[in-house]
Amino acid sequence: MVRMTMACNCSPVQQKTLSPKFKKALWIALIINLAMFLIEVFGGMYANSSALWADALDFAGDSMNYAISLAVIGMSLYWRATVALLKGWTMLLFGIFVLVKAGYAYSQGIVPEAITMGTIGVAALVANVVVALILYAFREGDSNMQSVWLCSRNDAIGNIAVIFAAFGVFGTGSMYPDLIVALIMAGLGISSGYTVITNASAERRQSKLLNSCEKA
Repeated sequence: MVRMTMACNCSPVQQKTLSPKFKKALWIALIINLAMFLIEVFGGMYANSSALWADALDFAGDSMNYAISLAVIGMSLYWRATVALLKGWTMLLFGIFVLVKAGYAYSQGIVPEAITMGTIGVAALVANVVVALILYAFREGDSNMQSVWLCSRNDAIGNIAVIFAAFGVFGTGSMYPDLIVALIMAGLGISSGYTVITNASAERRQSKLLNSCEKA
């Protein structure tokens, strides 16, 4: 019994996710991301840009993440961490997919249209900066909240990279700036996914420990 008491040095887990402000922030983020997904899908098709397509897929993934986060608000730490774990794997796999997409674009050798890239990149940057500012206050929450913040941060960084890529394509007439941005976004997805997976796994273990403490 003494051993159980020592193992169960349990402290309450903050339920910041229950905040109505967080729920409102998620709804705003979801609407913005869905809109930008549609814009970048058609813009990427028009401009033949791997970076815009990668960013469009990222917007789609983020929309799914925000929708899932809304669905698990109010659930236990274990289920929030489980959803965050799935989102972490989604982010990581997305990064791998972008690597494959960049390789395919390289094999095709099509130079993207720079003006469209830059215009949509600026619009996407404004949208993601707004989302990132809205979600900034929740960056220190549980793994589910952290994954939401990382998504918005990665998007803003990716959009800045897309704008620089557009300038690079315009100035050089080469597809390489576009491919470099796709690789940067892939790296962000893989590293952020790993972070979320690690933290979510730890929270799942903590939740199981808390449950064992309660039963004891």
